[in-house]
Amino acid sequence: MLSASTIKLLRIPFSVFLSPLYFFSLSQVPVIDWDRAVLIFIILHVLIYPASNGYNSYMDRDTGSIGGLEKPPPPSRQLFLVTIVLDVMAILLCFLIGPLFAAVTLLYIGASKAYSYRGIRLKKFPVIGYLTVIIFQGALTFALIYYGSNKETGLWVPWQGMVICALLIGGFYPLTQVYQHQQDLADGVKTISYKLGYTGTFVFCAIIYALAWVFMAQYFIAIDQINKLWLVSIFFVPVIVYFISWFVRVQKDTAAANFKNTMKMNWLAAICTNLAFIILLTWKCFE
Repeated sequence: MLSASTIKLLRIPFSVFLSPLYFFSLSQVPVIDWDRAVLIFIILHVLIYPASNGYNSYMDRDTGSIGGLEKPPPPSRQLFLVTIVLDVMAILLCFLIGPLFAAVTLLYIGASKAYSYRGIRLKKFPVIGYLTVIIFQGALTFALIYYGSNKETGLWVPWQGMVICALLIGGFYPLTQVYQHQQDLADGVKTISYKLGYTGTFVFCAIIYALAWVFMAQYFIAIDQINKLWLVSIFFVPVIVYFISWFVRVQKDTAAANFKNTMKMNWLAAICTNLAFIILLTWKCFE
């Protein structure tokens, strides 16, 4: 039986923060294979993401707040074993979609482990760690969902979608690190947020989010779907308003860059972008 600490450290609700990428990717698939699309959702959000969260917690052994948990319990050996089981289950299910899908998913899992594993620890390098996250959790995730859910044969995946997902993650991820500077530093980890500082983190994320919108605009205009661009832009407004107000508070007092405010930002961004991309997906179904 799984212990309460193991269940908590898998941080399954944290998958909600990554689900916008799934719905955006799926909304761009020309002809959706819904059976495989549902299976991919389960593989990512129920197996791979929780396994990655749990493995990261096992390696970090955080005593302070982490994404989704204000007071994380100490990790156990059971947590490590569960993460391995979840990853194995994910790979086995991937073969139902295809060997290439399974191979690329295995590459994703390997990168996730290299990010946290004490012997490699990519996360301790600010630039390499950041690039690992946006490439694998952003661009590669789009490619997996698009390829795996597509009824049409072929390996072609729109590069714009990969760039957009990479930038969406890239403009979000440093904000999840902004309250952990001292905790990460004590563990020998210098995140990109730490290197940028409080002000730099907000400015950097604003630039990356702006680039994400520019690439999204270019993409939707190119395929003559500008109405969808306006829809997404409307749902981005509450996120931008909170982001600016939070930035102003941090400028007055860096103590505002705390766990509570970060989680508010995460949940607002997740809710707004999920709604936007679910509407895009629904819209597609009626076209």
